[in-house]
Amino acid sequence: MTTSTSISTTVPYTLSRVGVVMTPEPGNPLEAEGVLNPASGRGPDGELYLLPRLVSEGNVSRVGLARVSIEDGIPVSVERQGVVLEPDRTWERGEGNAGVEDPRVTWIAELELHVMTYVAYGPLGPRTAVAVSEDLRSWRRLGPALFAYSDALDTDLNLFHNKDTVFFPEPVTGPDGVRSFAVLHRPMWDIGEIRPGQGVRVPPGTPDTRQSIWIAYVPVDAVKEDLQALTLWKHSRFLVGPAFPFEEVKIGGGPAPLRVPEGWLLLHHGVTGVIDNAFSQQQNVNYAAGAILLDADDPSIVLARTAEPLLQAETEDERSGIVPNVVFPTAIEEIDGHHYVFYGMADSKIGVARLDHT
Repeated sequence: MTTSTSISTTVPYTLSRVGVVMTPEPGNPLEAEGVLNPASGRGPDGELYLLPRLVSEGNVSRVGLARVSIEDGIPVSVERQGVVLEPDRTWERGEGNAGVEDPRVTWIAELELHVMTYVAYGPLGPRTAVAVSEDLRSWRRLGPALFAYSDALDTDLNLFHNKDTVFFPEPVTGPDGVRSFAVLHRPMWDIGEIRPGQGVRVPPGTPDTRQSIWIAYVPVDAVKEDLQALTLWKHSRFLVGPAFPFEEVKIGGGPAPLRVPEGWLLLHHGVTGVIDNAFSQQQNVNYAAGAILLDADDPSIVLARTAEPLLQAETEDERSGIVPNVVFPTAIEEIDGHHYVFYGMADSKIGVARLDHT
């Protein structure tokens, strides 16, 4: 784990805008407040699909399904296929802000399953939940993620809100030597958001009190015995925190980490500006996309990270919307030998950029 800026800032990848791939459908009440922050996956038919967050009036979110239309190897638009996840559980329905938000989907070949992590926005605020699917259409909820207690950490992570979670696609060796599925998450330390006066409470020894990326593990054998184990996260530890100007307020994980020759490539978002209230739609922040390289064998080791963003809000679609000045990467897919990154634009539309090795 590291917070040092002395590590390499050479991450040999670039992001180049391709265009806007999805905008709110006129007259569709489910999309009245935007389409954004999609997950993605290949269906049994081999087609590429997005699972966009659909926001209706009143800031209620659902997860939709949309087939990606590709022309000359480039994603250009989508064909809507309906809603696949509704906020129809009590723990997904809060007051004033409800829903199933910001899905990330990882195809885990060893399980032959798409594994979705998403934000369940319930009565006490946002927490991570897990669902699985064979076809991207029918999802089985496994429930909220639970963090195993550790004396070494001396903190119950279940006390805190958590967002920006995503599984790695392949097993790794956990800190206990056990073959495990690794998962990234982003605890939110301000208990005062739901219990005024309590303030920020970080685990003892945490190197950065700002919201940072953590890593946890789930033993493979436990999951194969019972899929419910995908919600039982162990050995949580700090991975990487804000270090550069474009991420001075907080950072969070993006799409499922991509295995590249250098290790694991993690696209992430960095935030600057002022957070007015964590439970409201922000108006005074800037979200940009950066990249972090993690060790192939031990993803708790940070090898390099970008000192400057790979993509930041510059176009009108990225600068103007429900939450202005936002570039928020959440999905990455290979199309005809090239990787494309799908990202939220100002919490209103979905853009796509090509990822290239330099």
